[in-house]
Amino acid sequence: MRGVNEEADGMFSYTTAGERVPAEHPLRRVKQIAVELLKGMSRDFSRMYSRVGRPSIPPEKLLRALLLQGLHSIRSERLLMEELNYNLLFRWFVGLLPKDGGSGGAGPEGSGRDEDVDYRGEKRSNATHASTTDPDARLYKKSKGGEARLCYMGHVLMENRNGLVVDARLTIASGTAEQEAAVEMVQAVPGSHRITVGMDKAYDQSKCVQGMRGLNATAHVAQKKKGSVIDERTVRHAGYQISMRVRKRVEEIFGWVKTVGVHRKTRFRGELRVGQGFLLTLAAYDLVRIGKLTAQLPPT
Repeated sequence: MRGVNEEADGMFSYTTAGERVPAEHPLRRVKQIAVELLKGMSRDFSRMYSRVGRPSIPPEKLLRALLLQGLHSIRSERLLMEELNYNLLFRWFVGLLPKDGGSGGAGPEGSGRDEDVDYRGEKRSNATHASTTDPDARLYKKSKGGEARLCYMGHVLMENRNGLVVDARLTIASGTAEQEAAVEMVQAVPGSHRITVGMDKAYDQSKCVQGMRGLNATAHVAQKKKGSVIDERTVRHAGYQISMRVRKRVEEIFGWVKTVGVHRKTRFRGELRVGQGFLLTLAAYDLVRIGKLTAQLPPT
């Protein structure tokens, strides 16, 4: 006998959202790690909030919402709030939020690109032109002959064994920002033991290499064809060749940040907000990476 086609407008369930998430879903491990890390930050959160007034949305939920945004390439917080209304997976990961709540107002979308103006025949530089929408952004070329764009520069320090981000910086774009940020990040590495740092040709500069040596670090820099500051004393070792192979894995991080983390064109403006978004996206990357690495460990 043919069944009756009934439209069900209401929904009632005895199961929780967590029970509907598959046991092997990768977000389960990511959430477990995130929850443990956020527990360790509880005292810091308590110091940030007043003891009086209306209760806020728990900061742990706000941060999990922003992580989810980076993990699933959601380009704005408004779209995230829309998905939280019907996506059970997202609701389980973040937790319930007030109907009129959210993770704050969405930041102004778009990169530091200025409004369209006809600059044909006029030479532009940071000394003569500035963005009216993002004064912190600077004109920068990735290569000679390329077009200059308003942008920032993101820098990442990766550990070689597991490909995890251990430090990161976002700076104003300039011709020396890469070398300066590299020295700062190596200086912040804990411990006094000697380390090796693999880098591309852009870091083959005397100031950068000498700065590394002063920090008890050996600069494994890809040599320029002419005028390289790296000599045979460094190149002859097997460790140098290993660094040349492994260093390329950092491009996987930048590729993930630009595509999955939707930072090819940032939706924020201002160095502080762009930097916060950059760091949070890298944190999401590390959570995914740690989840995969721990899943491969034998059970204890």
